[in-house]
Amino acid sequence: MTLPLTQISAGPSPARRAVLARRVRLLVAATITYNLIEAVVAITAGTLASSTALIGFGLDSVIEVSSAAAVAWQFAARDPEAREKTALRVIAVSFFALAAYVTVESARALLGGADAEHSPIGLVLAAVSLAVMPGLSYAQRRAGRELGSRSAVADSKQTLLCTYLSAVLLIGLGLNSLFGWSWADPVAALVIAAVALKEGREAWRGDNCCAVPLTVPSATAGMSDGADGGCGCQPGCSCCSGDSK
Repeated sequence: MTLPLTQISAGPSPARRAVLARRVRLLVAATITYNLIEAVVAITAGTLASSTALIGFGLDSVIEVSSAAAVAWQFAARDPEAREKTALRVIAVSFFALAAYVTVESARALLGGADAEHSPIGLVLAAVSLAVMPGLSYAQRRAGRELGSRSAVADSKQTLLCTYLSAVLLIGLGLNSLFGWSWADPVAALVIAAVALKEGREAWRGDNCCAVPLTVPSATAGMSDGADGGCGCQPGCSCCSGDSK
């Protein structure tokens, strides 16, 4: 008898799905809590130092809260999948709003905005966020992929974007403090705006490239990783190029 070349995985069991959904809710709650604190500290410190970058970073935290809140609202339902499209649209709009704000503020800074003062609080905040956010993003992305939730994966990208913004903020504030290079932060922030726009488009389309169960097996035991990398991703997906990280 000839065995089929592929076996279709049924995905996580109901018990496992309940565990993953609970994990996503906890991670989202942690993200919301941290970002609320981050927003208050960043906006306050930015106002005191006349730092557009710090204020923008704080407003980004507010946008991230709206994204995480959309996922929390989704997973509060008895059937989270029924709310996924709406949650994705909220996340997409959050990305677009972030891209628009960062672009406008970066342009204003480059065209002659007020020079920001040295902000020790801003430097510490950026460093802490750079340490905290990658872990939250990684944990939520893995849970979202195993659960097959596009909104959880999209929100994890929002959190990962905060990591990039933290690095940009840290570099920008550092260069401004050390060398007086006030143009460094807005230039780097424009790159982040482009990334945010890309992620927003994917979320709006409902791109589920990486929202696939981690348990999906390779089509054959000897198949090359070039097809799906053993993670069920489509060719060209970012999760297939080392998303085991």
